[in-house]
Amino acid sequence: MNKPELLAPAGNLKKLKLAFYFGADAVYLGGKDFSLRTFAENFSEAELAEGVAYAHARKKRVYVAANIFARNADFPMLERYFCLLDSLGADGVLVSDPGVFRLLRKTAPALPAHISTQANTLNAGSAAMWYELGAKRVVLAREISVAEIAEIRRAVPKLELEAFVHGAMCISYSGRCYLSDYLEGRSSNRGACAQPCRDAYELIRRKGGNPLSLEEDGKGVYLLNSKDLNMGKYLNELAAAGVCSFKIEGRMKSEFYLATTVNSYRRIMDMGWSESLEKELETLTHRQYTTAYAFGKNGDTVSADGSQIAGTCDFIAVVLGCEKGRVQVEMRTRFHEGDVLEVLSPDENFTKRVTVEDLRDGEGNVCPDAKLVQAKYTFACPLSLREGDLLRRRRVHDMTLRPAPFAKIKAGKKIFEIRLNDEKRRAVKTGDVIEFTETESGEKLRVAVKSLHPFATYGDLCRALSLRECGYEEGEAASPHDMDAYYSPEKQERYGFLAIGIKLL
Repeated sequence: MNKPELLAPAGNLKKLKLAFYFGADAVYLGGKDFSLRTFAENFSEAELAEGVAYAHARKKRVYVAANIFARNADFPMLERYFCLLDSLGADGVLVSDPGVFRLLRKTAPALPAHISTQANTLNAGSAAMWYELGAKRVVLAREISVAEIAEIRRAVPKLELEAFVHGAMCISYSGRCYLSDYLEGRSSNRGACAQPCRDAYELIRRKGGNPLSLEEDGKGVYLLNSKDLNMGKYLNELAAAGVCSFKIEGRMKSEFYLATTVNSYRRIMDMGWSESLEKELETLTHRQYTTAYAFGKNGDTVSADGSQIAGTCDFIAVVLGCEKGRVQVEMRTRFHEGDVLEVLSPDENFTKRVTVEDLRDGEGNVCPDAKLVQAKYTFACPLSLREGDLLRRRRVHDMTLRPAPFAKIKAGKKIFEIRLNDEKRRAVKTGDVIEFTETESGEKLRVAVKSLHPFATYGDLCRALSLRECGYEEGEAASPHDMDAYYSPEKQERYGFLAIGIKLL
């Protein structure tokens, strides 16, 4: 295999087709049993057959995960499963347990065996052993460096090497973790991880009768929460070291995550890394990015505050088709007449924008507000979009507030007021901390800015956000506070309005 393949996760049949549409060369997936993502939708036997046939018709590949750490009772079903995968023509099976590997080689010797990252392959000796036993490929441990990968390639030149390049990581040793089993009774090594590593912990040292508490903030320390991997800038280095397959994590992630990552890495592989393609990976909600151990020891891999960085885009809709100047979509996030949407596509329409005009529901009725999740809508579109394209809406993450006398935010039954400078422009971006004054009590409150959404008029703001987003409780009616009644259009144009998503500190 000369050119590295792009390997994408497929949590279900729809995502398999989406991954191939956006440029994946191969997918990895799991059946209803034996893979390490029990809570993914996964594939029935009929879906496995359809998925393999769909891939092969497009000269793509399908690898099936059977990488649990098996118990004795699992082996009769595993034997039947391997016979099924062999008959379907799967292109490879991922295993980590030596006993399962032995059964695979005995039951279906023609099925290529891929050694899972759970096997912790960190050195040339282990790689050589697996190759000599009949493995075609090894998925390298995530703790390995690029230099060590090159050493393995030189030592075992005929063994295929696969490496993760993007996605969430475990703080444990290549995913071999027992914390979930101990705390929740759900074994990560059998696909039922409850992700307790993402929780906050407080470490207390007891010496001399006095507890010594280690705290990052008032909530504790996220000692076990890893940053997300991002190797987009270093694919050439990985390829030169001998990696033949670039693997994206995320069988349980959304279709928007899948399309965005596959599209980004496909373009990086075909056209080279660029800052614009790197920014594509910022459109997704993610933890801070890291290159992990690719370039040696790295003491900066823990996501200490436990938070995620809000993506720069919202996933709005899936394109179902386009005909006679109208596009049909299936809604994912509420949108409105007049919204400017951006295209996520593998073709020349990528990042082009379209304004929603003549928005209609599935029955053809004029509908200025697309608010029903997964309902079908159509609107006028000058672009020739294709089935499988996605639509997203950009968020504003760094902007300057136009002068305004004040802004009010209602949260539950309290109203918070921020007073802005009438003469100076003030830059506000996500992550900033702002001090608010509660209108009634005068209490000072500090909040972190989590998101920014600009609107031309206050009326637009009120109509665009749901009551819950505006701070109203279930069943509570909106009060008449439309600023259109107080400010002239000229003043509103000069002021501007901003919806600020906040987190109380």
